[in-house]
Amino acid sequence: MEKLTFLKNGVLRLPPGFRFHPTDEELILQYLIKKALSSPLPAAVIPDADVCRFDPWDLPGDLERERYFFSTRQAKYSNGRRSNRATGSGYWKATGIDRRIVSSKENRLVGLKKTLVFYTGNPPNGLRTDWIMHEYRLVGGSEAPPSAINSELPTLNHNWVLCRIFFKKSTKNRDEKKKICTPVFHQFLRADLNLAAPCSSSSGSSGVTEISVNNHQEQEQEQEETSSCHSLRNRRS
Repeated sequence: MEKLTFLKNGVLRLPPGFRFHPTDEELILQYLIKKALSSPLPAAVIPDADVCRFDPWDLPGDLERERYFFSTRQAKYSNGRRSNRATGSGYWKATGIDRRIVSSKENRLVGLKKTLVFYTGNPPNGLRTDWIMHEYRLVGGSEAPPSAINSELPTLNHNWVLCRIFFKKSTKNRDEKKKICTPVFHQFLRADLNLAAPCSSSSGSSGVTEISVNNHQEQEQEQEETSSCHSLRNRRS
């Protein structure tokens, strides 16, 4: 069977109507663990990239959508286990605790997900941005791979990680848009109320003008009825 390939020059190109929205479990079992075992992937949809060599906006792909990359971890120090996450103009900083990813069929730990936020500048005085990365990694070497994977395959390469990068649309940006739109709405509302006032001109053809003219005619009719009632009372008296 011919292998499905949707990558062109390192960028995901899916046919119209198709979307790539895998679950955390699928990313671990169907992609990352097979990448670490050098096994065939379901489809070529995730390119390889050295994520920490580039700023998030310089990585290939559509910046308006989630982007996925296979990457390898580089040690920050030669004698340590901390990863080097410094880029050209900033750095990725971990936030919160790692989330455990459990297999739904076997109910066992298969991977971990770390959430990172991108900061521009140098630590510890970097400026926080809305760029988010989810870094998926396999469990430690002491953990055996799931039984669904052939145990005769080569050992896992735990240096591989799978990264999902996206730009988070914060509530702050939405609130600023509301502040901009609210005064404009009130201006249109006041304009509509002014149009609804009685108008001496009868040349307008809008619905608001017609309503104003009708209200004026009703008031004249009420005044005529009231004057006729007064005249009848005067005659009786």
